[in-house]
Amino acid sequence: MSNETDPGLSGGHNSRTMTEADLKEAYYQMVLIRRFEERAGQLYGMGLIGGFCHLYIGQEAVVVGIQMELKQGDKIITSYRDHGQMLAAGMDPRGVMAELTGREGGYSHGKGGSMHMFSSEKHFYGGHGIVGAQVSLGIGLAFANKYRGTDEVSVTYYGEGASNQGQVYESFNLAALHRLPCLFVLENNRYGMGTSVERASASKALWRNGEPWGIPGMYVDGMDVEAVRAAAAEAVAHCRAGKGPVLMEVDTYRYRGHSMSDPAKYRQRSEVDEIRKNHDPIDRVRRELLERGVAESDLKAMDDRVKAVVVDAAEFAQTSPEPDPSELWTDILVGS
Repeated sequence: MSNETDPGLSGGHNSRTMTEADLKEAYYQMVLIRRFEERAGQLYGMGLIGGFCHLYIGQEAVVVGIQMELKQGDKIITSYRDHGQMLAAGMDPRGVMAELTGREGGYSHGKGGSMHMFSSEKHFYGGHGIVGAQVSLGIGLAFANKYRGTDEVSVTYYGEGASNQGQVYESFNLAALHRLPCLFVLENNRYGMGTSVERASASKALWRNGEPWGIPGMYVDGMDVEAVRAAAAEAVAHCRAGKGPVLMEVDTYRYRGHSMSDPAKYRQRSEVDEIRKNHDPIDRVRRELLERGVAESDLKAMDDRVKAVVVDAAEFAQTSPEPDPSELWTDILVGS
């Protein structure tokens, strides 16, 4: 996967600097997200998950690579395709899956569902159903970081489909004006719902969209966790140093439809198969580990650990009680 122009920062050039231990951790986290999402899809098909459900299958390297460069206190906010960010941030798979099934044991006590769950402990601020709305909230989190005098960073995820929303550019302006520590992560998975980015965006190098405000941009192969982490290290350091925001475009791909209700008839099956065969982020790390001498049995053991975690989460999500009707009246802010 490539881009025809050179990035503004050095992001995207993979120096293969991750240690074996880091690669193993990346492999585990990506497999966890993949298997969790596959099980969520199964539960949706069984009628146990209601409403919308947007799966992250194929895009795992993005959140895992970036999360490896974050520290306690850094803020994370994203769109409705949010399960991967939650798991990468360290949220309990039980609580995430239980929220998907609308149970009391979920992170929003069954009220938020797939698109709206939060964790103040992990500094994860959603999960937002309004396209592009989280970007403005993300710079608010960055403003809070700066106001408090910390070096914490706000990582604000959005997709190429949201990249033409007006509030995104308003957020660019304010973030640049106040030199806010915000890492804008544009996950370009090529299709905004059913419309390809080529048909929807006049801008062909989305990492340059912040240039009018002086925001440096970088283009990264989002199917390569090592490349993502290397780029994230540079971008996060830029933000922590008080130099203002960075825009990182990650070229990635979703294997499933926009949501579980989308049959994805707007693209050829051969396109998906080609990406899976030649660019799958998990297969890439698996090959790298095997080349470094890691035994197949070690990888199998990690796969088995993931399976046990996901099975447990699914069981909890089906046996946790439904919320009491009184839960409707909690966590509501009403003006006096």
